[in-house]
Amino acid sequence: MQNSSSTPLLLFVLPPLIWGSTWFAITFQLGVVPAAYSVAYRFLLAGSIFVAFCLWRKISLKFPLRQHGLILCQATFLFGANYLFIYEAEKHIASGLVSFLFSLMIFFNVLFAKVLLGDPVRRQILLAAVFGLLGTGLIFWPELSQTQAGGRTWMGIGICLGGVTCASLGNIASAYNQRKEMAVLPTAAIGMLYGGILMLIVALASGQPIRFDLTVGYVLSLLYLAIFGSIVAFSAYLTLLGKIGPDRSAYSLVLVPLVAIAISVAFESYRPTASAGLGIVFVVLGNVYALRK
Repeated sequence: MQNSSSTPLLLFVLPPLIWGSTWFAITFQLGVVPAAYSVAYRFLLAGSIFVAFCLWRKISLKFPLRQHGLILCQATFLFGANYLFIYEAEKHIASGLVSFLFSLMIFFNVLFAKVLLGDPVRRQILLAAVFGLLGTGLIFWPELSQTQAGGRTWMGIGICLGGVTCASLGNIASAYNQRKEMAVLPTAAIGMLYGGILMLIVALASGQPIRFDLTVGYVLSLLYLAIFGSIVAFSAYLTLLGKIGPDRSAYSLVLVPLVAIAISVAFESYRPTASAGLGIVFVVLGNVYALRK
């Protein structure tokens, strides 16, 4: 992902194309295996494959102890805590509301990049983010309009915003590590292993029994989530983050619902509403404005 042929546009499009399809893959993970274990298996497998790839390509995995602390920080937020929050939030609120709230990460990235990294606030990105937020809201309007503002809903919103915060801090941690000249691939490889171990510790601490599902659907979806949803997508996204900054790279996540909708149309007989069509227009306009240079 770090060679000269990897253009920012390709890196911008690849992660949402993959992550948009992971919503469908995750449906095969639900049921038998507790969510915390599924996430742990995903990142333990992804990290192991990634480390093996780095060793095969003779990419150095040696880091000073202090830099391992930075990798652990990135892993905690990006490959661990945010996924726990997402799964827990979806127990209380609809997935459409979760997707809508996660589109707020653009604003979180702008804020944290300003406060923690000293990056400038670009009006172009903020305006594009407003278009993206409006578009995402219109796409999921039928689902959002049926959401009742009860205690359970507000709890789910709070949990989801915790996940958004963690994901954004993970973005900032990666940007910081790259500015310290820590290469993307080895830090991500080790970070995924750390994230998988942390998730396994959390799952065991919760008292849930260790389970695994040997069905074809579970195993194949786990492989897809580990290899494509984790190794390929995160390698592209984190490389993009280092090239164009946390604010613009986060805008690529607005495209995820569009890909998810396309897959739902193809495999789940979903038919977009008029508001969804208008929302797609706003998302596209926001992307054009965010990336016009």
